Amino acid sequence: MRNRQLHQALSTFAEEAAWQLASDVADGHELGFEVDEAPPPHGGRTRKQREAGAFYCYRPLTAEFIDARGSVVARLPSYLPAVHALAQTGNLDAYLDVHVAHGGIPMAPRERAELALRAFLGRVFRDSTDFVLEEPAFRGAYAELEAVVTEGRSETVVVAPVLGLELESAEVAMGDGLVLIRGEVLEDAPADAVWPRTEGMPARAAVLAVLRAETAAGEPAPIDASRRKLARLLTALRLFDEAAVCVGPSAWVRTAGGPWTTLPLGLDGLPPGPEDIICPIAAAEEDELRAFCSLVARRLPKSGELAWALRRFELACARRSPAEALTDHLLALRALLGSAEDEEPGRLGARVAALCSEPVERSAHTARLVHTVGLERALVAGVGLPEPELLVDLVDELSGDLRAILRDVLCGHLDADLRGTADRLLEAQRPTGEQPALR
Repeated sequence: MRNRQLHQALSTFAEEAAWQLASDVADGHELGFEVDEAPPPHGGRTRKQREAGAFYCYRPLTAEFIDARGSVVARLPSYLPAVHALAQTGNLDAYLDVHVAHGGIPMAPRERAELALRAFLGRVFRDSTDFVLEEPAFRGAYAELEAVVTEGRSETVVVAPVLGLELESAEVAMGDGLVLIRGEVLEDAPADAVWPRTEGMPARAAVLAVLRAETAAGEPAPIDASRRKLARLLTALRLFDEAAVCVGPSAWVRTAGGPWTTLPLGLDGLPPGPEDIICPIAAAEEDELRAFCSLVARRLPKSGELAWALRRFELACARRSPAEALTDHLLALRALLGSAEDEEPGRLGARVAALCSEPVERSAHTARLVHTVGLERALVAGVGLPEPELLVDLVDELSGDLRAILRDVLCGHLDADLRGTADRLLEAQRPTGEQPALR
């Protein structure tokens, strides 16, 4: 097995399809048969049998039955992951040339993958009348498929530790060749792939981000693309939850089954400490996490105020000191909600509160934010500082507000004109005739 993700996707799909097709047969959907000449029985035929003519048998038309039930099978939860896994492989045309005898091969990659998936299912259940999934049949069909689609190609695997995350499931497929796996589950993982934890931290299952990609002969390994995918994953995880999530400073990479080598990532982050919050991902939350990370990866800006604010937010996430993180958060919020002619802290605090709190809570929220903004000068001067616990609480609230705003903009819940949106909310709340008092 060279492509673990493809194997897992097809195995899960074959199991679900077996249950569905067996149920369809039991419900009365007709499975056709064809009459075929059979080979003679062991030991040859008697003279009387030779005079009687050829042997015949009935063969079930499983491939035709699968095609007829295609729309039903396509609604299975595992169908799309299997299609996507196949679409990322090469040489599907060669597989279709062998196993699809009718019509031409579709041009669209999605259509080719769907056609190949139905052909693969036909090979798994060849000559079956009850659609019971037999392991030898699946193993043979998969080996046949993999031998074709991986011919002349090599697989590159990148493994990076993700700290601050816990998985209930053994692994979570994130799409586009990326899987999150509990460290103890990954077979043949690099010996030192678990990033050392800070002394005193409770025992936690290490999570590894595993990227797999195939390249044709002569093509370079997708190292830069892997770095970008891991960076986007880290950004999405930091926006998904308030936990102190980070990716290790280095990953491990190997190509074509060779030795593991170290790959510097250059990502900002510190290992979570014993008091830091951990982000647990329950099985029921996996779809939400997968959809959120996919959306963020597609909508991350490359330039402009939002991109600059995201960078400041990520720098703040990498700070161990709340005092240092405070300035990063304020810089990001000023980029999103401040203005050149509007320097007073009251305006910034009011806008943030308008976007992040209910109307009845906005006054108190604004007051806390104004107080937090005022602490920046005290931190620079080193005098008049609050108690450390209070400072942590104030910075956590500021971080939560910034995270909520960034999330909502990227997900499309907030208009990109954040200043205008916040001012409209404030104006709608103000009693008629009352003048703003933000100082």
